[in-house]
Amino acid sequence: MPYRVSPIGFVRSCFKEKFAIPRQPHLAPAARGVLELVAPFDQAVALEGLEQVSHVWLLFLFHEALEAQPRLRVRPPRLGGNRMVGVFATRSTHRPNGIGQSVVRLEGVEPGRLRLSGIDLLDGTPVLDIKPYVPYADAIAEARNELAAEAPGAIAVQWTENALAQARQQAGRLSEPLVELIEQCLAQDPRPAYQVPPPERRYGTRLWDVDVRWHYPAPDRIRVLEVVKA
Repeated sequence: MPYRVSPIGFVRSCFKEKFAIPRQPHLAPAARGVLELVAPFDQAVALEGLEQVSHVWLLFLFHEALEAQPRLRVRPPRLGGNRMVGVFATRSTHRPNGIGQSVVRLEGVEPGRLRLSGIDLLDGTPVLDIKPYVPYADAIAEARNELAAEAPGAIAVQWTENALAQARQQAGRLSEPLVELIEQCLAQDPRPAYQVPPPERRYGTRLWDVDVRWHYPAPDRIRVLEVVKA
């Protein structure tokens, strides 16, 4: 028997494109956004008690990755993009029902909205539910995952003098930690693991309303080239 679900709200995020979004929450603490709730969930009574909570689980839809045919096996980027495993052993966006989950920091509760940080959610993401993070139940000291035993190693991020000046100027305009956001996102190395791009190849993404461009002067380094208002 089919079931229907409806969003309780939508995320307004610093991430305007899928490329360069961290592959897990909290890898970029400077990544911020707002969950705007829709009626009737935007009423204050629905949020009572959340001011006592530091982190929340968000259940959401991968709205730009929904697929008509389910995938039973996927190629996780963490494994280099060339090794297949069962979909249920991964957090791939290719889900049977397109459902994702992230634990994010709750920065503030306001009428009809929640301010969040450490997010890994694309702008416009539909949220299906909010659940409080419960440390004694959700943090399991003896838990293991041999496919992802440790956090991914960070790649070095360098700046041209002009790009850093541009980023600081845009950060002041936005009143957001843009320099930190760029460094935290790019340190995760958003390129596919199997790519070894030549130095002349340029990559880019949009954070807030800013276009960020970079290249790889060496396989183990990123250099930010330009940070300009879109």
